[in-house]
Amino acid sequence: MAEGAAEALLAEAQSIAEHHLLELAARLRREVSGQLGEALQYALGTSGKRIRPALVLASYRAAGGQAAAIARLAVAVEVIHTYSLVHDDLPCMDDDARRRGRPTTHVTFDVATATRVGYLLVPVAVEVLCEAADELRLPGSIRQAVARTLLAASGIRGMVGGQWLDLDAEGRALEAAELTAIHARKTGALIEAACVVGGLAAGASPVLLAGLAGFGREIGLAFQVADDVLDATATTAQLGKTAGRDASLGKSTYVRFLGVDRARAEAIRLADAAVRSLDQAGIVDPALPSLARYIVNRQS
Repeated sequence: MAEGAAEALLAEAQSIAEHHLLELAARLRREVSGQLGEALQYALGTSGKRIRPALVLASYRAAGGQAAAIARLAVAVEVIHTYSLVHDDLPCMDDDARRRGRPTTHVTFDVATATRVGYLLVPVAVEVLCEAADELRLPGSIRQAVARTLLAASGIRGMVGGQWLDLDAEGRALEAAELTAIHARKTGALIEAACVVGGLAAGASPVLLAGLAGFGREIGLAFQVADDVLDATATTAQLGKTAGRDASLGKSTYVRFLGVDRARAEAIRLADAAVRSLDQAGIVDPALPSLARYIVNRQS
């Protein structure tokens, strides 16, 4: 595993994503008048770690892709993620006042505006995805597979369904299998999709796609376990969002099941399983294993 591969990739993903997102935000501000346009620009203008775009880039390259136009596909995934954060913070969801070190969209504007921002970002993501497919000159069958993968992961069978189940579970003690099923959809589905669409765009074989999907599935759960640990141990300043929200909302978490130390060990176990998926598929690339270690060892 090359030291610093994750840091270099994340720096690249941050640079790419923030350039394209700011460009997109400025365009939407021109096209959408009034407070709604301002709120769209605000939501897209929030900085972040850009792990999902980094996974798209790394998976694409691990499968042999070389075109610079993959950047726009990575941005489409990040727009979906941005929509999910705007809605996740709403009072009817996790009711959080801070995200990525600044007030959330509904606090800066209002609940109705933030709700509309989230809904509007879904077709915006599809538009960006179509632009990416054109730039990459993807065949029709691959375009369909990329769109199907990303939209299924972000919809009722993935992220939206997981959020629904997560809300329904507040205040209830869950079995470990129930908790894993929720987070495989709420958090893991979009992370897995980021890996798969990168492979699809590169024309990966079924074996390589299975390896990338397995990596994404395991690392998606590892990401959530690490998040649970951070929510219980880090400060609001470190996280850029309100620390301790899981406990205050009565959520079942991996920390609640396992304790901090065993949860950390579980995150590492999942990261190891993710890397084994790559090995079994014959994927030799330093960036993805390095990203797996970053995800479970991060401090925010």
